[in-house]
Amino acid sequence: MLDSIITSKTRIKLLLKFFLNSQTKSYLRNLEQEFGESSNAIRVELNRLEDAGLLESELTGNRKYFQANTKHPLFKDLNNILKKIVGIDQVIEKILTQIGELEAAYLTGDFANGRDSQIIDLVLIGVDLDNNYITQLIEKTELIIERKIRHLILTKNQMSDFFRNKPTLLIWKRDV
Repeated sequence: MLDSIITSKTRIKLLLKFFLNSQTKSYLRNLEQEFGESSNAIRVELNRLEDAGLLESELTGNRKYFQANTKHPLFKDLNNILKKIVGIDQVIEKILTQIGELEAAYLTGDFANGRDSQIIDLVLIGVDLDNNYITQLIEKTELIIERKIRHLILTKNQMSDFFRNKPTLLIWKRDV
């Protein structure tokens, strides 16, 4: 869907990389290896996004690291659009209403690293969550978003062990 609005596949990959998880940082050669594209095509798109103020950069040694500019007025909008396109908003909205005492929801895996994937790794933190109901909702959501969703239910106590050395992206937290 995004490719009908934005014709540059490299730009789409960069937007997904940096705007799904604003903490993601990367440099040209790393992106070249990850995307399997020429450094020139990536450099052109990085420069365009930086010139537009959507990306920030910093030099560390001889590497120029790029990161989403979270202060840009369009950051939240782009982040929300990308979440909708990959289906994250639908997953959370469907699950939240009737599953039990959900405290938080996280993405791990590729999406937490800012990479698009056909698999969404979802970790739900809570007590007395209805796994059967969650599984039913996820199966329905998978049909809508045409992606596989792997989910895991943890308690708050199990969280720290599971998340150790794993990229995570908090996508929902119960208001206190």
